[in-house]
Amino acid sequence: MSRRVVITGMGVISPIGSGIEKFWSSVKEGKCGIDEITAFDTTDFTVKMAAEVKDFDPKDFMDKKEAKRMDRFCQFAIGASQMAIDDSGLELEKINNKKLGVIIGSGVGGINTIEREIAKLHNKGPSKVSPFFIPMIISNMASGLVAIRFEAKGVNLSVVSACASGSNAIGESYKKIQSGVCDIMIAGGSEASVTPATIAGFSSMTALSTSTDKNRASIPFDKERSGFVMGEGAGMLIMEDYDHAVARGARIYAEMAGYGATCDAHHMTSPDPEGKGAAGAMNEAIEDAGIEKEKVAYINAHGTSTPYNDKFETVAVKNVFGDYAKNVPFSSTKAMTGHLIGGAGAIEAIITIMAIKDGFIPATINYKVPDPECDLDIVPNVGRDADVEYAISNSLGFGGHNASLLFKRG
Repeated sequence: MSRRVVITGMGVISPIGSGIEKFWSSVKEGKCGIDEITAFDTTDFTVKMAAEVKDFDPKDFMDKKEAKRMDRFCQFAIGASQMAIDDSGLELEKINNKKLGVIIGSGVGGINTIEREIAKLHNKGPSKVSPFFIPMIISNMASGLVAIRFEAKGVNLSVVSACASGSNAIGESYKKIQSGVCDIMIAGGSEASVTPATIAGFSSMTALSTSTDKNRASIPFDKERSGFVMGEGAGMLIMEDYDHAVARGARIYAEMAGYGATCDAHHMTSPDPEGKGAAGAMNEAIEDAGIEKEKVAYINAHGTSTPYNDKFETVAVKNVFGDYAKNVPFSSTKAMTGHLIGGAGAIEAIITIMAIKDGFIPATINYKVPDPECDLDIVPNVGRDADVEYAISNSLGFGGHNASLLFKRG
């Protein structure tokens, strides 16, 4: 019989606040973390807006020398993981660290470092490229450095599945605990991709909003949506075998009850128009949990604010839930946080867990113009109190990656 998996700690660094209390308070009030880009000069860019982290200082989590040898996405991962460990009450010296694992997702890894060091290469020559260039850019370094920090000697993996990376990391961690490979997992995603090349690249493929109004840039399910807004940050969970958590008297936020992972096998960037892959992931998660579909009381949508994603994800939900689909609140919190790419699924898992724990469904803020093709209950503009026993968080990534995480009240 597979083991039960619970969430006992959470840490978040986000555009709307860092730390669980501040972050969740911002979600509940519908705070928008989008504003003009400050990371670089956007004079020559058509995209002017992003959701940047505003309250993070790496020196709160590491010394100056250590910080200089890490890309920003790794700094975020370390910070959010430290928050999650502290929140969990784990006494690391008392656990079997061979049963403590780490799986962290990132879509693009150390892109800040890549851009900076390539500029050095071209402007100053190869001898000026940092000796830390390679270890600072590779996507697995977030999980590696977190493991070093906490002496986690169990399974250590990095997931790179574009916008589904964080959710896949959590889902795979769930399976590692279920099967007995590990007792505890540090799991989540981290991204720091508000950079010139990243913004230029996504802009060239017309994936980003060019709105200069922060309240009309990321507008999931709105008929006037025209692209997503780049975000940054990290979310980390402490996932634990239920019996292990109970034995140490841990506080339990929620239980993870189901996981689905599929592929559209359709197109490099466009979702399947019939929503088959996304529907398959949700169905797998529901079947894994062993519950009736009508038990699902909230879905945190991938909801990127792109024309195709929002339309096809709506189709997928209808395919799964049929007539019940319009009774399921289905909101996108990317209207607040922007799209954190590899970190998106992780912070949205945290939102989903808090929705269950606190009995509150967050809104899709800044919604004005209804789209008849996105006609589900998107919880427009104002969140609501609700009894939520089971909830799903969806993540859909370029390449056709789909991941659905199903949580239940702990």
